Amino acid sequence: MDLVEVLPSRLYLLASPVGHAYLWCGPDGLTLVDTGMPGSGPRIAEAVETLGFRRQDLRRVLLTHAHVDHVGSAAEVAAWGDVLIAAHRDEAPVVRGEAAGPPPVLSGWERQLYDQIHATMPTDPPAPARVDLELRHGDVIDLGGGVEAVAVAVPGHTPGSVAFHLPAERILFTGDTIARAPDGTVMLGVFNADPAQAVASMCHQAALRPEIACFGHGDPLTEDTATRLTEAAGRLTEPPVA
Repeated sequence: MDLVEVLPSRLYLLASPVGHAYLWCGPDGLTLVDTGMPGSGPRIAEAVETLGFRRQDLRRVLLTHAHVDHVGSAAEVAAWGDVLIAAHRDEAPVVRGEAAGPPPVLSGWERQLYDQIHATMPTDPPAPARVDLELRHGDVIDLGGGVEAVAVAVPGHTPGSVAFHLPAERILFTGDTIARAPDGTVMLGVFNADPAQAVASMCHQAALRPEIACFGHGDPLTEDTATRLTEAAGRLTEPPVA
């Protein structure tokens, strides 16, 4: 994982070719949004130490959804200390290994991409992780120092996908509900269990008008963010040309 500064001294991207994670640095410790693939723990720890913290400074892990590239190292980092693990209540059984999530509904162009990526993914599910806090839409999580994260239910990619919105800071963590292509294009995330719900969830997030959007795949968006999210959502809801 490469450590990339998004917001000086506060927000960092832990970039991975498969799935990103993010670190929020608060006065009472660290918040990790998603955990990457299985085996990412040492690289997350290295990033934490590079920033001058210890593993024991991790206070909470916020999981956007239960796919392996996002919860793969949740069980490992949960053992670092007094760490709270939060996930949406509809996703918690999958995180705990009690249930399997639904398969994606693939469009024609997604099929080949899905097969290519799926062939490189672990065949075994990630190690089950505990969930200390089962979130509902609108729940508020104290990140310390007066910073609050609001859980925003964004079903579609998975039934229990959740975004995390820091309204005062105007930061949005979208998980895989929104993505950014290598050419910079903002787009609907791929491989959705319910594509229609996913479109509605993207529109919901665009209406939050963040200044910074942090995606599970693709570079964070830090300029003209609200406008670009709105435009991308609008393209999905345009009526077909007769």
